[in-house]
Amino acid sequence: MRLFIAEKPSMAREISKCLPEIKNIQKRNGYFIQGDDVVTWVVGHVLHQAEPGDYDDKYIRWRPQDLPIVPTEWKLLVTDSSRQQFETVKDLIGKADIIVNAGDPDREGQLLVDEVLYFVGNTKPVQRILLNALDEKSVKSALGDLRDNKDFHNLYQSALARARADWLIGMNLSRAYTLSERYKGNKVTLPIGRVKTPTLALVVRRERELADFKPVDYFTVKILYTHENGTFWATWQPKDEQKGLDPDGRLINKDVAESLVQGLSASPSGIIKSVTKSKKKDPQRLPLSLSSLQVLAGKAYSYDPQTVLDTAQKLYEKKLTTYPRSDCEYLPPNQYGDRIAILSNLAQSGDEKLSAWAQGANQGIKSRAWNEKKITAHHAIIPTTVACNVNSLSQAERNIYFLISQAYIAQFYGEHVYEQTKIIVDQCEEEFVANGRVVIEEGWKSLYKRQKSKVNSEGDEPDLTDDRGAESGPKKDAIEEADHLPAVKKNDDVEYTDSSIEAKQTKPPSRFTPSTLLQAMKEIHKFVKNEELKKQLKAVSGIGTEATRANIIDELISRGFMKTSGKKQVLSPTDTGYLLVDALPDELLYPDETAVWEERLALMSEGEDTLESFLKDQIQFLQHLIDKLGFDKQVSRDQMMPNVVRTISNQNSKRPMDANSVNLKDLPECPSCKKGRLQQRNGKFGAFLGCTNYPSCRYTQPVDGGNDRNTSADLEVPEESKQYVCPRCKKGYFVKQQLRGRTTWVCSNRSACKTQCMDVEGVPSIYVNQNK
Repeated sequence: MRLFIAEKPSMAREISKCLPEIKNIQKRNGYFIQGDDVVTWVVGHVLHQAEPGDYDDKYIRWRPQDLPIVPTEWKLLVTDSSRQQFETVKDLIGKADIIVNAGDPDREGQLLVDEVLYFVGNTKPVQRILLNALDEKSVKSALGDLRDNKDFHNLYQSALARARADWLIGMNLSRAYTLSERYKGNKVTLPIGRVKTPTLALVVRRERELADFKPVDYFTVKILYTHENGTFWATWQPKDEQKGLDPDGRLINKDVAESLVQGLSASPSGIIKSVTKSKKKDPQRLPLSLSSLQVLAGKAYSYDPQTVLDTAQKLYEKKLTTYPRSDCEYLPPNQYGDRIAILSNLAQSGDEKLSAWAQGANQGIKSRAWNEKKITAHHAIIPTTVACNVNSLSQAERNIYFLISQAYIAQFYGEHVYEQTKIIVDQCEEEFVANGRVVIEEGWKSLYKRQKSKVNSEGDEPDLTDDRGAESGPKKDAIEEADHLPAVKKNDDVEYTDSSIEAKQTKPPSRFTPSTLLQAMKEIHKFVKNEELKKQLKAVSGIGTEATRANIIDELISRGFMKTSGKKQVLSPTDTGYLLVDALPDELLYPDETAVWEERLALMSEGEDTLESFLKDQIQFLQHLIDKLGFDKQVSRDQMMPNVVRTISNQNSKRPMDANSVNLKDLPECPSCKKGRLQQRNGKFGAFLGCTNYPSCRYTQPVDGGNDRNTSADLEVPEESKQYVCPRCKKGYFVKQQLRGRTTWVCSNRSACKTQCMDVEGVPSIYVNQNK
């Protein structure tokens, strides 16, 4: 018997339909029978990592002396909800002669099936099928090209390394930093994730950039020159030593601009210093990976990344498009022949634009997308050879299918060809630059002109020509390009004719949206702290994976660390998000370390790194961060709050946290949920009343009369306090006060900010980790 183990029932069903010698397919409880072949499935992770308490009961209590917790032998447990299917798969493995791993063609798909085979101690031979699409042609082709599963052992090792690294970071550092904060009197639980935490930190830093942003007024000087063949505008390029420039080279002194114009008008003769003409080509945009599809759909339709993934999955299961969780933007040359059928189907798809574009395509063009060397376990997302009537799709399915098809059709249009001209004028020993761009052949970009019929949620026409996005932060203005420049040559005379001094203002960086945050995760090299890592990490496909990034963003929102607002779903951190980020060191907040780990995981997939070496370095990293917390210098265990060491992990666990040792009936009822009670807690920024039914209820309110002094008057700031800037308002300083018989640090800006924190050996608790 040959046993196929698929990742989900839909894939199992399609495999069973395409097996040779089709007979009557027998549907059983948890599997299909087709002649001598049996097809079953694992329904995602039927196994999960054991928690610390499953290794030793002592780990149920959170204690600093137990950290780091590192299993000597890693345990997997059967997931309760999947136990019945697991037993079915286990029984079938025992009966099989040969097994075929039919997990999704990526790192996680390899792990999902392989971990089951290792768990049950399988010794039978195992093959691998790589399914990039579920249409009959693709499935039969894959069945005819089964591989040896041993060829994918490195991919399994990489997935295993990722899973264990996530466990080590999450289980250990969540405990370590939660305990550290609770020693300071802050009753919080800090869930830390290898990818989630630096992703949240991106949003927090962007929000603080916006809060600190002060617009700068600056000026640009443009001169209208007359040449015998026509006129053109040129922009002044000030020298580095020019007075009146800010550090970014912008002119902020209008008097300098006016003085320059006066001098030019008094001596109007100029000369063409140089003329540069170059013919340039933009190759066809590549077909779509999941990330590029998510970013594109976010721009065009304001879809969040998870909606895009879910919709692409539906199209895949309908056999209309290929595997959706692809991180690849290239296509295998052996599928080039499918273009005839695919373009023919798109011409009859029922979409006016797709039909016109498909009919106008040049099927003889072979773009750079067809590159075998760029293909991994899967290829770019494209339409299949199955005909599609777009009118039978939901609106979201139709829009996603449109974007996928549009990118595919673009491969059969010519390159975008244009001529670029750059003129430099010399006048009064100053340089003025004019750029011109003349399109010679529109090529593939004719498919991406702004389309009035495809508008986003704000009614704006989306610009879909570039899916790379913009880097954060304000930029120096680029020189505008003219559609036409007169024919000039070097040393020609030109005459000053008119001038324009334009007042401009620097713009703040944009807030992230779910799609641009996902793009930032993919292009993480732009956000690393260590500049030397940028080039090294540019080749890495970011942090997280194509399949997990959308879920990571959704989880940060659902767990209350950040929120969305407005039609564009712009992201901003919550108070809980600020608190988490402010409690952690840069090693966890900047993506440098995580991006390097992703690079190593990629190398492991290629057999160029090992699981043992990777985990050894993870443990050293953990120990370094735990040592930095200096638990041996903290309050002794006997002085700790009774409930600190009894906190139970709320990460990957259903065990609730212990209640505080007070009579809850004596506390006021929560006005929000009517189930919990309002209990005083000490947060990062002082005392507050919170619902005991947290996290089901997140209601909070200020503590009335909580201070022993008038909190509305601003405080005088002693010299020694000026080193402690308030992290919330950024205007006040922490000043030491005696409140309720103990030393507390409060923000001096009391009329506008109520931030306060505990005193730890003469230092504000917020600054303790920074001073170690």
